[in-house]
Order: sequence, then structure tokens, then C-alpha cells
Amino acid sequence: MDADISAIAALIGDPTRAQMLWALMGGLALPAGELAMSAHVAPQTASAHLSKLLEGKLLSAESQGRHRYYSLASAEVGAIIEALAVLAPRRKAVQQQTPESNPLRFARTCYNHFAGTVAVQINDALQERGLLTPAHDSYYRITNQGRVWFENLGLDVVGLESNRSGLARRCLDWTERRYHLGGALGNALLQRLFDMKWLARVDKARAVRVTTKGQEHLFKLLGIEFRR
Repeated sequence: MDADISAIAALIGDPTRAQMLWALMGGLALPAGELAMSAHVAPQTASAHLSKLLEGKLLSAESQGRHRYYSLASAEVGAIIEALAVLAPRRKAVQQQTPESNPLRFARTCYNHFAGTVAVQINDALQERGLLTPAHDSYYRITNQGRVWFENLGLDVVGLESNRSGLARRCLDWTERRYHLGGALGNALLQRLFDMKWLARVDKARAVRVTTKGQEHLFKLLGIEFRR
């Protein structure tokens, strides 16, 4: 084996560093002080851990005035954390999750496509209506009815078919433990939802919110209900 995966595993496997990486999954760059608080360690301890994560190329850092802000080094690092989250045992929920208490779980970007509770509901509804059907490996097949539906939404399905990432891929959601829609179709759908202002970004984080317009149309098209 040429790649030394044990080195990366050791960096992520430390509970303090794992908590710091998890705190950065929202997409915002955070200063060392906030990361220290999130991991419940002293600033000096946090500094030592952050240096190791930087050296291991899992984090990047940018200085602004007196503060140094840390963020995940790449989308690949986030993908590793999400993959581990899928396999990790779930902690007992201390309270019911809501859009306000856990916006990242409710609706977020999975880098280029839509993820979270709402995205899983959309994916389920597309299959229930016969617009997508499971295909070989980890992909979906778009039915003829589905092609018409996506094209009416403004997506160029024919143009997306040549994409190397695959047209419609099943992507396991790390919070819901069920699938949302990835691949070229998932990427294009996310961008279209932003363009139509059915989704809006929450600051610079990966969390997104479903607008009032989006709630109305998603209920009308797919029967997805939102708490009022």
C-alpha cells in the first residue's frame, strides 16, 4: 500500500482533534479560541492540536489582525469526516431536532449537492412519484416521466448525461442515514433551487434555509410539508 492512511487516521482519531474538525464542518472559518471551547480544552492544548492538523494538511489557516482563522483544507477532508459520521455510532439525542436547533442537519450543502433532512425527503418523494428508480451500483435511473419533470423545472437532463460524476447517484446522508440525490443531476438541482430562490444560504456556512417560496413549491410539487 503506497498511501499511508494510518497517519491521517491517527490525526482524525484523537477525540480533541475530531471535535475540532467536526466544529468546522459548518463551513465557517473559526479562530483557535472557539475551537478550544468546542473541544473543551485549554488554548495551549488546542494550539498544539491545530498545529498537527495543519501539518497533516487537514486544515488551512488565514491570519486576520490578531486572530488566525482555521477551516477544512479541502472538500475531500469534509468528505472523509462525513463518511466516518455515517459509520460512527449515534449519540443519544437529548432533545428533538428542529431547523432552529440543528440547521446543518435540517438543510445543508453536501459540497455540490443538497443534503440533510429536506434533501432526503425530496429524494424519497422523487422515487415515490416514479421520477427516479434505483439502478445498478449506487445510481438512479431517470424515468421518462422524470425527464419531463426535471426539464419542466429548468434542468438540461440531456446535457447532464455526459458528466463524469454520473447523472444521478445515491449519496448516503450522514445525519439521516438515508440517501439524498448526488451526481450531476443533484448538483444541477441544488443550483436550480438557489436560482429560483427556493433555497438561501445561511451566511457563509454550509447550512441553507428553505424560503417561504421554496416551502410552497416543494409542497405543491412533491408533497413535502414544513412546520409552520
